[in-house]
Amino acid sequence: MKHLVISFISPDRPGLVDQLSNTINQFNGNWQTSSMHHLSGFFAGVIEVAIDDDKAPVLTASLQELPNFKLNIETASTTTDSDAANVTLELTANDRVGIVKEISSVIHQQGGNLLNLNSSRESAPHSGQDLFKAQAKVTVTEQQLDALVDALENLADDLMVDISRK
Repeated sequence: MKHLVISFISPDRPGLVDQLSNTINQFNGNWQTSSMHHLSGFFAGVIEVAIDDDKAPVLTASLQELPNFKLNIETASTTTDSDAANVTLELTANDRVGIVKEISSVIHQQGGNLLNLNSSRESAPHSGQDLFKAQAKVTVTEQQLDALVDALENLADDLMVDISRK
């Protein structure tokens, strides 16, 4: 069994996910995990598909023939770190240029591995000021977690960090 990681972008139009899922299903691929978003007139995403070894090449070829899609398809290898735990960080701060760079740099410098980042910009309820909100799933050892949170909170006075273990 192979696991393919498929990233794509296409001008947004109805039926894109149906087109992808039909192609994957045609070769008995199992849609595992995905994240897809509408962004400024485009539809972009990442999909993980489990598929029999012998069917991976024909699925890859069929996906690459889909019109109006730009695709990158990679075969995944799985590795695990038994000492690390997944934590979810809920981050809120005043929005500013470079905030994602600052956060990702601190996570890296503190030995964490950023697995997933979902971010948005919202208006603060009372002031209307732009807020940066993010949910970051990070793999980090228990010994590194406190230092990571301290380093994130030291980025700015307005940065709030909430932790949950999932």
